[in-house]
Amino acid sequence: MISTLQEKKEISKKLKDRAINEGFTMSGIASIPGSSRLKLRTNALDRWLSNNHHSDMKWMEAERRKNIGSLLKGAKSVLSVGFTYISDQNNNINNNNIFKVGKFGQGEDYHQVIYKKLKNIGRWINLEIPDCKWKICVDTSPLLEKAWAEESGLGWIGKNSNLITKKNGSWLTLGFIILTKDLVPDNPHQSLCGKCDKCIEDCPTNAIVEPFVIKSDLCIAYHTIESRQQTIPKNIKHSLNGWVAGCDICQDVCPWNKSVPYNNTFENTPKEWIKNLNIESLSWDDETWEEKLKGTTLKRIKPWMWRRNIKANLEQY
Repeated sequence: MISTLQEKKEISKKLKDRAINEGFTMSGIASIPGSSRLKLRTNALDRWLSNNHHSDMKWMEAERRKNIGSLLKGAKSVLSVGFTYISDQNNNINNNNIFKVGKFGQGEDYHQVIYKKLKNIGRWINLEIPDCKWKICVDTSPLLEKAWAEESGLGWIGKNSNLITKKNGSWLTLGFIILTKDLVPDNPHQSLCGKCDKCIEDCPTNAIVEPFVIKSDLCIAYHTIESRQQTIPKNIKHSLNGWVAGCDICQDVCPWNKSVPYNNTFENTPKEWIKNLNIESLSWDDETWEEKLKGTTLKRIKPWMWRRNIKANLEQY
């Protein structure tokens, strides 16, 4: 049992330290239901959905996303963690290749990487806080991820809608453990974007229609990863400039990403086929694609979509 404030402080620090020891770049804690900013973030989600800015991503409409308590009965706290995926290798690939792949997807499937690390933390919780129930959430869970990461003090939601941190920029994937134990929360992070509009100005398709608001059907990442349409619209095709899986432009131009520490782990090592992706990939059959995509988050992009994306790049010239 954790009864005194001092005990809460100690176990909260131990939990965050355990996350860092597990390989996460940063960790923080928020109390549930959180501060008033969570209500503001929920309202912002409602406006985004009502304007149909999510396009065909209907899973974003899940009501549970607006209520973290619906994911675990008796939820009182949430541990938020960030895993840096930028490395000295994946930071340079897109400068040399004809076809570009988002840095987040060049290595191991980050869902599995984060889940395994969080599972180890969960086992630690079972030993250290045996009367605490917990639940792991990665980005496949209906959760306001970036809002809770911001609430936990990891960073702030930037004008490009990514979570940005002072030391590690925005090259992060996020993970969460919801707990039924009342812990000591960190202070929510304040926005540090200021007057900078680089991400808005440099988006080739003007997908950031206003600060913090992405119109999905104008976003290259949406069209190359999520859209199941047979063809890519002409207005998007003319701006692809080599992108076949995701797009990093709004992060590449962000001043907070100018000088960030690399995380040169095996999980972030780019796959060989991604390093050498070229026009020959158009001749790969479905089985070849599926074999290469195995163990990566890029398997979300089906073989026929890869062919669509590659052809769209070739047709823009």
